[in-house]
Amino acid sequence: MAPNYVMIVALITFICFSLSFGDDAMLPTNNYLIAKPNCNESCGDVNIPFPFGITPDCALRNQFLVICNYSFHPPQPFLGNSRIEITSISLAGQLKVLQFISRDCYRAGISTDNNQPFIVLPSLLTVNNTANSFIAVGCDTYAIVQGYYTKFGTKIEYLPYITGCMSMCNSIDDVGHDTCSGVGCCKTSIPKGARNVTITLSSYYNYNDTDMKNDLSCSYAFVVDQANFSFSKTYLSSLQKAEKLPLVLDWAIGEETCEVAKINSTTYGCKSKNSDCQDNSNGYRCSCMQGYDGNPYLKDGCQDINECVDRKPDYRCVKNAICNNTDGSYTCTCHPDFSGDGYTECNRDNPQRKIQNIYLVIGVTIGVALMVFIIFGWSYTAFQRRRMLIMKKKFFQENGGLVLLQRLKVGEEGSSNTNTVNIFTAEELQRATNDFDKDRVVGQGGYGTVYKGYLKDNCIVAIKKSKVIDRNQIEQFINEVLVLSQINHRNVVKLLGCCLETEVPLLVYEFISNGTLSEHLHDKLKASALSLDIRLRVAAETAGLLSYLHSAAYPPIIHRDIKSVNILLDKSYTAKVSDFGASRLVPANQTELSTLVQGTLGYLDPEYLQTSQLTEKSDVYSFGVVLVELLTGRKALCFQRPEEERSLAQYFISSVEKGHLFDILDDNIVCDEGNAGQLKNVAVIAQRCLNVKGDDRPTMKEVAAELEAGSKLKHSWAQIDQQSEEIESLLPGFGYEYSEHSIHVDSITNHATIPFPGGR
Repeated sequence: MAPNYVMIVALITFICFSLSFGDDAMLPTNNYLIAKPNCNESCGDVNIPFPFGITPDCALRNQFLVICNYSFHPPQPFLGNSRIEITSISLAGQLKVLQFISRDCYRAGISTDNNQPFIVLPSLLTVNNTANSFIAVGCDTYAIVQGYYTKFGTKIEYLPYITGCMSMCNSIDDVGHDTCSGVGCCKTSIPKGARNVTITLSSYYNYNDTDMKNDLSCSYAFVVDQANFSFSKTYLSSLQKAEKLPLVLDWAIGEETCEVAKINSTTYGCKSKNSDCQDNSNGYRCSCMQGYDGNPYLKDGCQDINECVDRKPDYRCVKNAICNNTDGSYTCTCHPDFSGDGYTECNRDNPQRKIQNIYLVIGVTIGVALMVFIIFGWSYTAFQRRRMLIMKKKFFQENGGLVLLQRLKVGEEGSSNTNTVNIFTAEELQRATNDFDKDRVVGQGGYGTVYKGYLKDNCIVAIKKSKVIDRNQIEQFINEVLVLSQINHRNVVKLLGCCLETEVPLLVYEFISNGTLSEHLHDKLKASALSLDIRLRVAAETAGLLSYLHSAAYPPIIHRDIKSVNILLDKSYTAKVSDFGASRLVPANQTELSTLVQGTLGYLDPEYLQTSQLTEKSDVYSFGVVLVELLTGRKALCFQRPEEERSLAQYFISSVEKGHLFDILDDNIVCDEGNAGQLKNVAVIAQRCLNVKGDDRPTMKEVAAELEAGSKLKHSWAQIDQQSEEIESLLPGFGYEYSEHSIHVDSITNHATIPFPGGR
């Protein structure tokens, strides 16, 4: 009877639980406040959340005022006193609107209709440059979009922009479906932070040179939400009936950063205590913390989500578990008749399990008593460990740890790249290097000392310990960590991680066992092992890597310190390029950067040295010097040689011009009729790379292709254009070098001067 009784009790309990948490429990029960008290929450079918409002008292400020026009049915909201019709407002920071189409129409060569719509947005509102595109439709069309955009930095600037495209075709039959590439349709992007948009639309020949000249023929231009617009050839006629198209705007609660905004609690926009602040490109916005939902701009606007009722896809309570809602979260426990943690399992108990539970309670009691005794004995040790942890935290912050983590987090949010940086502890690296034993030193340079280390999984690594530096060089350290963590290429020294809890920062790389190219070229015994084929293969692999950095990586990367010391060789003489501490990322639509000069004498681009304008051709010049080193076996700069031979680049060019190429080649290179032509071709490539004017030098992509063709080698870098690996959000960093004396005038802090396109 006992089992039946237990089953009846369990059944009654289950029925009661089901009645308490039945169908109503599956419906959302929270009605979150989205507008200020006594303010309308909608205009027609559109919700109007605060900071927006239909009256000045209901809006945070004038920029967020919405005029509800009740002459429409249903009523329609407009942004302020403008003609910009609002279709939706998102607390995530987007405003969807409808904007007028620009049109330019002709019949028999005579203009019948032409308008130039424009948008002027208040501060805190900008046109979204990723969701929208500027599109022109027509067969005799050129369209221009221009205005001003907001540039945020140490100060806020309002700068002009102008761009456009043209579309030509003879007839509608020439136009393809779903293609917008200049035949019947063209498109281009708009700059980030555009505050106003003015569209100018015109025709080259008034449609007289098309088959449509006797019909009403129109051109159209507009900035449109790409998600709601897919081009079709029918638009050449059907757009005559359209007046407006959807457009996406971005909004922010304030133009300053979160850190600055929080200083003044009165004007700080994130009013709910359960809200977070996030910086974005045009200011800052607010959102509810995880486990809360609602309006973060209202006091008490973010309310707890009852995860037990409003179950999300990540709901974790298993079957037979009881969900208990808590403030901002929830817990899962098993029913009294079940055992388990509620998250992974809930199993029905049996007598044997109850006996086991008794033993468990006894064991836990004994264990707790023993633990109290041990904790008392270890109190002093715990104090010492706490002191050590405080020191590690201090060093972590001083070495840029918080900045590094923040920038890594930003990179992860804006990129699909999954490469991460391992954070090693100081104890791990002390064990790996035998407490940084001098016998483990494998190289020293301007930035620090490199040790050979063995991790606990017997992996051999190179650990770079920087010298004591001022904190202005932390930006260089961060740059190399971020650059190398995102580059995945066989000819780059792979960064495995870093350690930030020591007095000076540490970088951990893969260990390249065969030393630097410089050591092999300038050591007689090692140089004898470097055949012409090996030297050309090293040159080709290095050129391929630089071609990848310049042409395939996004954004492109300029290494800025290419030299034989920074090219390592493994046992099979595969080239591995290191030291990205001076590297710079090239912003979109730029070909040069204005910087303070940094590099190594003998390899430094003379044009860059004179103008401070850093371009990809600066790497080409440095590579040319390395290529000459491979051919001659001489150092790039040597003051022990006669004056005319001190600069290897100048001496090489002079020798080639005099026809003395074969007199200066390395004695270890066998020159015969079979390879004489090949050596001349390589010398010509090096000579072109060493042109004083950057415009006269080839690109690294051209150099890589010529070296591959000349040596008939097949390398993995030749496939880069087909397997482009995307690189994003990289920042200035910290170098990796074994020797050589480098020029480090400054950690580069001056950013690019962006030229503004003039005229139409």
